[in-house]
Amino acid sequence: MELFAVADLPEIRPGDDLAALIRDRVDLDEDDVVCVASTVVSKAEGRLADLSAFPAGPRAREIAARLESISGDEKDPRFAQAVLEESTEIIMEAPFLLTESRFGHVSVNAGIDRSNVAGADLLLLPKRPSESAARIREELPADRVIVTDTCGRPFRHGQRGVAIGWAGMPASRDWRGESDRDGRELGVTVQNVVDELAAAANLVAGEGDGGTPVVVVRGFEFGDHAGSDAHFREVEGDFVRQALREWEFESN
Repeated sequence: MELFAVADLPEIRPGDDLAALIRDRVDLDEDDVVCVASTVVSKAEGRLADLSAFPAGPRAREIAARLESISGDEKDPRFAQAVLEESTEIIMEAPFLLTESRFGHVSVNAGIDRSNVAGADLLLLPKRPSESAARIREELPADRVIVTDTCGRPFRHGQRGVAIGWAGMPASRDWRGESDRDGRELGVTVQNVVDELAAAANLVAGEGDGGTPVVVVRGFEFGDHAGSDAHFREVEGDFVRQALREWEFESN
């Protein structure tokens, strides 16, 4: 399997044809997987916003005040309001905002970015990333597209690439019912391939001002396995989320 970044992409602006910009810079094969950073998808879709668009309500002011008291850093209640409006659930309010987005992704601050946002205060995640991936896929020779983001994960230090939207392939491949090397039947193994490809692409894309937002994965084979679009864990079986709902932060 080979991964390489698409070079020389310009700064993406609202209304840009992202698929055309990719297509003009790389010769794609049908079986390629094109991994596109959510930042450029959001920019092309006009998901930039100013804090003035989110006048803070009582709950946002309360959340900002509490976070400010915990961290000692000034917190803008308008940012808290933006997080509230971009979320379907606030799982944790302190010592940071952990939320579920409107398409099911759990992350800090609803995935709202405040870096690399020229001309605006905020960059919101795409509204429906899998639909974004499908639109890009329609205009590319490659048959598979993943929209990626970077975020922290429980029990791990640092950030990693994850998939927040995909098109043209299942999210997971299911090994249940197949055998291990000793002939024992696998009973629980479901491999989240879109997350694994997003993480691999993030190694090539990089971070900071030297980052590249589009990476092509060439030579990935899904194999003869059952596939599933199950990606975000259902709340009923998400015991960590259920525990966090009952947990209350206490500052020392």
